[in-house]
Amino acid sequence: MRFAFFCHSLRSDWNHGNAHFLRGVVSALGRAGHEVRVYEPDDSWSAQHQEHEAGPESLEAFEEYYANLRSETYRLETLDLDAALDQVDVVLVHEWNPPELVARLGRYRAKRRSLTLFFHDTHHRSVTAPDELRQYDLSHYDAVLAYGDAIRERYLAAGWIQQAFTWHEAADTTLFHPLQADPELDVIWIGNWGDGERSRELAMYLVAPVRALGAAACVYGVRYPAAARRLLGAAGIQYRGWLPNYLVPWAFARARATVHIPKKRKN
Repeated sequence: MRFAFFCHSLRSDWNHGNAHFLRGVVSALGRAGHEVRVYEPDDSWSAQHQEHEAGPESLEAFEEYYANLRSETYRLETLDLDAALDQVDVVLVHEWNPPELVARLGRYRAKRRSLTLFFHDTHHRSVTAPDELRQYDLSHYDAVLAYGDAIRERYLAAGWIQQAFTWHEAADTTLFHPLQADPELDVIWIGNWGDGERSRELAMYLVAPVRALGAAACVYGVRYPAAARRLLGAAGIQYRGWLPNYLVPWAFARARATVHIPKKRKN
């Protein structure tokens, strides 16, 4: 079969966790013999930030780990859907796309009945920011693929779509599996500061124990404000900035322990 994905970015995982899952899905489809095209905007927010922090070469480096992955960049105002979707059977449109693109693809599906069109949601905006999701016209979409039951049920209860299925995110085990390496650190934590939604928990479960134990520790991630970096530094924790997701297995292998610190639920 022929698939097409429209996503925010395949090349960049800078503050873009969906890239990890999408890379794995596209890789798995390719290994199964399917043809997959991936389209991303040429001005994606994630890619711009990654290029600024790590240089333009970082956007191509993931090809060493995902040798068969490529994406085509486009500008929305000049995107030719007839050319992009020529002979494509299935289209997956990620929710981190502009409403205009979502609507255009729906209108295209209405004219081409042989196409199957899915809206792919791997976030919680349908619950935490429903007004944003109401901007998306899903009237011509075949179904929603939601990363959890609560998200799937939200789409159905709100009447945004007639069919929705749960499709949990998962790791690509061809790349993400335990590795053996000599430990260089006692503790490692990998995660983005974001909007400070777990700053209290980070201080309690990471910073305070590391300071008390005098452990050798480091943190990788992005969007850490100056105050957060000072907090880490005062506890002797190295802040190392962005880490490509495909290097995470090696980073974990070089530390003796990590901690899981979930975000606070938004009511």
